[in-house]
Amino acid sequence: MKLTTAQALVRWLLAQRSETLDGAEVPLFPGVFAIFGHGNVLGLGTALEEHRGEIPVWRGHTEQGMALAAVGLAKATHRRQVGVATSSIGPGALNMVTAAGVAHANRLPVLLLPGDTFTGRAPDPVLQQIEPFGDGTATVNDAFRAVSRYFDRITRPEQLISTLPQVARVLTDPADSGPVVLALPQDVQAEAYDFPDALFAPVTHRPPRPRPDRRSVTEAAGVLRASRRPLLVLGGGVRYSGAARSALSFAERHGIPVVETTAGRTLVPHDHPLHAGPLGITGSSSANVLAAEADVVLAAGTRLQDFTTASWTVFSPDVRLVSLNAARFDAVKHGALPVTGDADAGLADLAAQLESWRVDPAWTARAATERAAWDGHVDALRSAAAEVPSYAQVVGVVNDLSAAGDYVMTASGGLPGELLGGWRGSGSVSMDVEYGFSCMGYELSGAWGAAIAWPGLVTTLLGDGSYLMLNSELFSAAFAGHPFVAVVCDNDGYAVIARLQQGQGGKPFNNFYADCTTSHASPPRVDFARHAESLGCLVFEASTVDSLRTAYASAREASVAERRPAVVVVRTQPSAWTEAGAWWEVGVPEHLAGRDEYERVKPAQVRYLKS
Repeated sequence: MKLTTAQALVRWLLAQRSETLDGAEVPLFPGVFAIFGHGNVLGLGTALEEHRGEIPVWRGHTEQGMALAAVGLAKATHRRQVGVATSSIGPGALNMVTAAGVAHANRLPVLLLPGDTFTGRAPDPVLQQIEPFGDGTATVNDAFRAVSRYFDRITRPEQLISTLPQVARVLTDPADSGPVVLALPQDVQAEAYDFPDALFAPVTHRPPRPRPDRRSVTEAAGVLRASRRPLLVLGGGVRYSGAARSALSFAERHGIPVVETTAGRTLVPHDHPLHAGPLGITGSSSANVLAAEADVVLAAGTRLQDFTTASWTVFSPDVRLVSLNAARFDAVKHGALPVTGDADAGLADLAAQLESWRVDPAWTARAATERAAWDGHVDALRSAAAEVPSYAQVVGVVNDLSAAGDYVMTASGGLPGELLGGWRGSGSVSMDVEYGFSCMGYELSGAWGAAIAWPGLVTTLLGDGSYLMLNSELFSAAFAGHPFVAVVCDNDGYAVIARLQQGQGGKPFNNFYADCTTSHASPPRVDFARHAESLGCLVFEASTVDSLRTAYASAREASVAERRPAVVVVRTQPSAWTEAGAWWEVGVPEHLAGRDEYERVKPAQVRYLKS
């Protein structure tokens, strides 16, 4: 079949299928986010137009935003579908590097197709070509290498034959999942080749479920059987494996308290008697208390980043760590006993060896006792009298009015701690907190991608700083007809960074608007409501908890009815936070007041656990 490189790539995309967690068959690549330029409009753009009735092409308005939308789509489909984003060469390509970093940190599959400079080099230096002085083969797309799970530059059409199976492998393998970048020189996109028909035969990808090594399971079961206070930590790998029910059944069978990481949030029904809450800095005091007392931690499907582990101070130095993970890279961290395999299969194998073993009922009961105390704390924050709503009250309103099939998300600043620590879910996997890369601006772009994929209503929460960082995909979503609700909390600046700055003894500087340098006697303010309206969104404003409740309820209804985003703008308190009582290591200069606390806590930090 004689096709151009771009035509062959599009035909291959159309042939790839995927099996969802419930066994349905769907397109592996449900659509393409695109901004066309001189590096991709005639090659890939023409090839996509030829199949416009078979694969949607959504017009983005920033390359970073549309690539972040692809990330949000992958998360909302539990990594069973992959968003594709294409840009021209030069700045368009480089704008997607941030999104690749988000996908890499969060182990999420995306396919990025940046245009590239001419392999023939006849027109060099082509428009937007940087010309590295010391390497004639390098282009701006080499910047993707550090944030790609798989990178290739296609310099001959026939290279697709060997490359595309590797692309599919990385995008669908739980151990390797992450961003794939295929740099496509614009002259090569237009070159033709006789491709084998078999390359375009339909293929259904079913992520492998590797069983762990029997010896590691036996050793892990022995460690658990000897424990008195075990704790089960559930991460994103449990979500992507579809192992939430298996994990909870495992905990119930053996009486083990359960806590969740950022990526594992909402895996367990909030009111379940074994649920101790979310773990870490942005989690709950209930989970952190149990973590400090646990003698064995079974970490399933988590990379245990520093917010989860309170910079590795949340566990006792004497704890034994058993890490069940599809990626051996993550399983061996910090001296853990590695059990490398699928979360669902691994838990089943462990359960078979543990048989009827159960934990002391007194330890089992601690989960409900500690979580009840945390719930009381959150209830007090939500019901506090206040002229201006706090973040905790904003989360409470959204939580109260959300339906069982809804999806809630955030990414940066203070809202991740409020959402993770305060949300009360029913056990359906329905949350995306992008705190692996903490990307400001993900909240709106990711919500667009999630809204494309998620069957229920998506609500995203963000601060004024994130809104100003990246808001153009509000128009993209409005234009394409993808509804979601965005709750914009305006607290006059980068409030959570100001909290960190001042909490360690630093002087207020350059975070709140009031602490920034300006020559204006009356500095300008952003009218978020009018701005969102100008981007095609429905807009609702609130100033109190009661008016927020009314505004959010109206926004939910209107967004779905009119098939476009609804933005709720609410003024919020700049210095009211939900505290989980955990430590986070940051570099504190010796002359600041926070240095004493740093030196007090730092020695308790676990560097390497005993085997």
